[in-house]
Amino acid sequence: MEIVHDMSHCLFETVVDGVRAYVSYVIDNDCLDIEHTIVPPEIGGRGIAAALVKEAYDYALAQGLTPCASCEYAAAWLKRHPSYIQG
Repeated sequence: MEIVHDMSHCLFETVVDGVRAYVSYVIDNDCLDIEHTIVPPEIGGRGIAAALVKEAYDYALAQGLTPCASCEYAAAWLKRHPSYIQG
């Protein structure tokens, strides 16, 4: 799946089977904070949310930002991947 970073709208997004999924974020105090992870039910269960969150946090680390999560899904993802919060 191709994930596109739409910097002007602070989104990482993809289209699967014609359906759009995305994560939205804000950058504040050197933290990339994922606020929402949106994967419609018709394309759920395929690892799309995890791929989007990982892409966003890989970008954060590459930019010297700290991965943060207001979104429950992204917070759970960070707990499963502690290397992203330990640097």
